[in-house]
Amino acid sequence: MISPSATLQMRLLADRDRLDWDALVRANPGSCFMQAWAWADFKEKEGYHTFRYGLFQQDCLVGGCIFYSYRGNTQANLLIATGGPYLPIGQEAQAFAQVLNTAQTLAQQVGAIALRLEPLWDKKPEYLQGFVRAPADLLPSETLWIDLRSAESEMLAAMKPKGRYNIRVSQRQGVTVDFTTDLSAIPIFYDVFWETVERQQFFGEPYGFFINLCQTLLGAGMAEIGLAQRKGEVLAVMLLVYWGDKATYLYGGRTARYPEAMASYGLHWAALKRAKAKGCHFYDFYGYSCDSNHSYAQFSRFKRQFGGQVISTLGAHDYFFYDRLADTLIKVLNRLHPGGERARQNTERDSTHG
Repeated sequence: MISPSATLQMRLLADRDRLDWDALVRANPGSCFMQAWAWADFKEKEGYHTFRYGLFQQDCLVGGCIFYSYRGNTQANLLIATGGPYLPIGQEAQAFAQVLNTAQTLAQQVGAIALRLEPLWDKKPEYLQGFVRAPADLLPSETLWIDLRSAESEMLAAMKPKGRYNIRVSQRQGVTVDFTTDLSAIPIFYDVFWETVERQQFFGEPYGFFINLCQTLLGAGMAEIGLAQRKGEVLAVMLLVYWGDKATYLYGGRTARYPEAMASYGLHWAALKRAKAKGCHFYDFYGYSCDSNHSYAQFSRFKRQFGGQVISTLGAHDYFFYDRLADTLIKVLNRLHPGGERARQNTERDSTHG
């Protein structure tokens, strides 16, 4: 047994650590698929720099964090830890100090002005007091979970009457659902997804994003594409991610054809049952809001029909590296006023030789 007083050390993870890292993250109560090794592989395909760091105690992996950085056409870069870090129980403050020290070193390397953390915690711990609420979340800070540990009859009973009714309608309409990891399903998925984007006017990722995402996650056994069909025509689709004790509905859409078939209800009911059969404890609807004015309001009304429990987390928080921030501001001001730096240098020279 490792002593809680044993020294914690943080180091870069090697390929040989992959299985240990994924096992550690999966077993964590705040598990997030965006800290999975395969998710980091996906982000690299998208042009991100990834830094996989583990916390070790006497050569035993006990925590850590995968950091992400995207170098755009701006000086104000961020170092991001979406869904992380993971800290050993009873040593959270000591472990977090190691995480922050590592982040400060990485910030110098990638030119980041701040660290954005987004752990799936329900409250802000004391050692996070130097962090401020970020202006935007990368993970939804509010979501809806369906408990899969109940019997199917109990899951149905916990739904809204409209939810149960529309599931039965989809069955009467002959909607069938298949789940696949076949890459040939990607264009089928995307056609329906993009039709939904155009109809409902929300932001949608480009096709290349889904090629990278699906190739990586399907290949790693982390995800499946769900297709709801009626008479051979695909009416609703989803990308379902499996990680830890959760199945997460990450993306989806439906066509405007044959709305009477209620294909989306049939698709989610099939996904709930499939996730339960795979041993998942919760079905995460991912984006949700109780606020009728929120951009998620339309999606949330649909998701609410399946019952469930609203889960809230503390959201993204930023820690600013003020030396990096000052340097960035100076560079920006010099670009706006290119003579400013020369004037400062001349003033310093004149004062030196005056």
